[in-house]
Amino acid sequence: MAINEPVLPPITERSNILSWMRKNLFGSWYDALLTILGAWIVYWALSGLLRWVFVTAEWEVIVVNMRLLMIGQYPLEQAWRLWLWLGLLVFLSGNSLAIWARQSKYAVLLLLAPALLSLFQVGAGQRGWLIGLTVTGLVGWGIGRIKPEVLKRSVIAGWVISLPVIILLTRGLSESETSFMPEVRTNLWGGLLLTFLLTVVGIMFSFPIGVLLALGRRSELPIIRWFSVGYIELVRGVPLISILFMAQLMLPLFLPDGWTVDRVIRAMVGITLFSAAYLAENVRGGLQAIPKGQFEAAEALGLSGAQTMIFIILPQALRLIIPILVGQFIGVFKDTSLVAIVGLLDLVGIARTVLAQPAFLGLQREVYVFISLIFWVLSYGMSYLSQRLEERLGVGIR
Repeated sequence: MAINEPVLPPITERSNILSWMRKNLFGSWYDALLTILGAWIVYWALSGLLRWVFVTAEWEVIVVNMRLLMIGQYPLEQAWRLWLWLGLLVFLSGNSLAIWARQSKYAVLLLLAPALLSLFQVGAGQRGWLIGLTVTGLVGWGIGRIKPEVLKRSVIAGWVISLPVIILLTRGLSESETSFMPEVRTNLWGGLLLTFLLTVVGIMFSFPIGVLLALGRRSELPIIRWFSVGYIELVRGVPLISILFMAQLMLPLFLPDGWTVDRVIRAMVGITLFSAAYLAENVRGGLQAIPKGQFEAAEALGLSGAQTMIFIILPQALRLIIPILVGQFIGVFKDTSLVAIVGLLDLVGIARTVLAQPAFLGLQREVYVFISLIFWVLSYGMSYLSQRLEERLGVGIR
């Protein structure tokens, strides 16, 4: 009987760490020179960075002002409402990871982030909330693993209703300060809280508007097509900051006497309208990528134009442009920092107020490195979820 033994490559082709280094890093004298030079540059950069992070940097400015950076001037006695809707989001995230990222071995590690944050210097109350968030996310993940197919529609519905729930809990129910959930005016919203709300509202409302504009640009009705083209080209021709200035300074001039619109609402509207124009062109690109045979096949089946677009064309087009859409959403998240120029205290605006404190003058590097890290972590999180969704839907696989 023949014994199946592994066939090893010739001795000259067998690889170990030394042979790999000799082949790839020290194959010739100039390869060796570039390797040594690159290693010295990396050592110089990392040693300076690590020395600054662990020795020179004064992170007390972050610890002292953590509340301002996270929620602005939101009343501490009402902060439980923010923890409550954050727990809802973490629970839905656990469900979603269990349903749509079942094959990923490391997806559940994302749910451990709140517990890791509790290891840093935070209050006892905040530590309890962070550990509670981790438990909530793991419970959601476990429930999603048990019945993924049954929970799909419920989780999607939960994400849809999460925005009004967030707005309701953040703003409150009554103007009376003695009520169960008193109103918290938007001028007290700030920090990461305001950045998050501007991003979510901008994404949620710009998506349907952008899809309608993309369909309108392809419409056979001249009025609808001309309006869509005019809106898209006009908005794309001006920077976002000009639209924010228009929303903050010019919009009140066109309102009747006695009418006012909240400043945060104006910023949300400006970001939504700006993002919708760019998103419309992304969707239009996806629509143009669909073969004409799809339209002909749907017509042969007797489907109407609306049915063809809703059930046949749009699902395929949106599936093709997932990477572009997520890139657009990440851009919206980072563009919210521009509202600091028009006087809103988002994460960047709060950072400027922190640096104005006499006790922390000259600590720009610590503050801006911290908020840059927040932007990077959240942007990478969206990118990671996009990659998992692409794998789930088989984007790029025929």
